[in-house]
Amino acid sequence: MTVERRRAHEDVKAPRHLLLAVDESAGSRRAVMFVADFFGDYGHLMLTLLSILPEPPEDLFKGGEERERWLAESRRQRENVLREYREILAGGGLREDRIATHLVVRRCTSLAEAILEEQEKLRCCIVVVGRRGLSRHEEFLFGSTSNRILHNAQHCAVMVVE
Repeated sequence: MTVERRRAHEDVKAPRHLLLAVDESAGSRRAVMFVADFFGDYGHLMLTLLSILPEPPEDLFKGGEERERWLAESRRQRENVLREYREILAGGGLREDRIATHLVVRRCTSLAEAILEEQEKLRCCIVVVGRRGLSRHEEFLFGSTSNRILHNAQHCAVMVVE
């Protein structure tokens, strides 16, 4: 299909909504680069950059002020990462007005579960995540977020970028 024909076909289709779950890891950066390269020509694509910042347990800090400082600094760092990834995606051809950023600070026992809950809320048809590259032993001991998403996602496609 030629580019012109594909664009004409896209004009009559409903927008697709892609959820790109990221953090500051190299795997997330590779996923962002992949999406920018692979989906850059899709003018009707809606994309949400999602970053989930797990709230630390309260007993990890000496007091509430220390915890709030840590949360504020962590939020600032994640917002900078989201801003950088947004620029990469826009530079790859995705329309800036179709790229949303969403930073969620919440308690969660599983990042995969939190990502899939956001996917369900946003009704995204595809979830893209980067893989951290854990060994089989590490994956067995600690679990793999991408593996959990791959096996537990419903009503959407999942792409795991190596």
